[in-house]
Amino acid sequence: MCTCCSDSKKPSFTVTLWAFILCFIVRTPAQGEVVVIGSKVPIIAALGDDVILPCHLEPMFDVQGLTVEWSKPDLKPDPSDRLSRVEYVHLYRDRKEVPDMKMASYFRRTELFMDAMKHGNISLKILNVSEEDNGRYRCFIPKLQSRVKAAVVELVVDPNYAKNLTTDRPLHPQILQTPNSQDTTPRNTGRSRVSVVVVIFAFISVVAVAAFAPCFSDRVNKQPEDDETQR
Repeated sequence: MCTCCSDSKKPSFTVTLWAFILCFIVRTPAQGEVVVIGSKVPIIAALGDDVILPCHLEPMFDVQGLTVEWSKPDLKPDPSDRLSRVEYVHLYRDRKEVPDMKMASYFRRTELFMDAMKHGNISLKILNVSEEDNGRYRCFIPKLQSRVKAAVVELVVDPNYAKNLTTDRPLHPQILQTPNSQDTTPRNTGRSRVSVVVVIFAFISVVAVAAFAPCFSDRVNKQPEDDETQR
């Protein structure tokens, strides 16, 4: 008898396949779910530039009534100081900026685009950047009903970099500019996920065929023997 076709093996193999599929689906953002998206490439600026760290929600979603936090994730509170707290580069809460919880070095140097927030634009503008501003920045919406509530954008301030002529938008706008908040053109965010799902199912099908192939082969070979025995 083919052991791969035994009753004890079939449920186990099936459960393993479906567990793998379920795990993949749970970890993949659902199509249409609002997610936070930042820049995949570093933002490069010269000393004294005004720069924009692009971050937005997709699909468009009004965040005017939510809390938006911009922080530097690599900066941690002093563990020896019990009164120390996480300070923000920029904190937006109750439809306004909260300067009291802001890092002193960013006081009066950061701003959000308030009118664009209703379209999901939470990009941060930093004025007059210096080398101390180098590093990773995290935009986070704690109460967003999504599995992707945050994104990280890296800023590189290079003293040797040519000063940008236009300081009201990120450098290399064709790559880094936050998408137009008024743009209603459907995006292909779901296509890549569908493609991945198709590949996963194709892989599972191949594995299943390979696992059960010996069973079918044994059955085919056994049929002529049974016919001869009956004769």
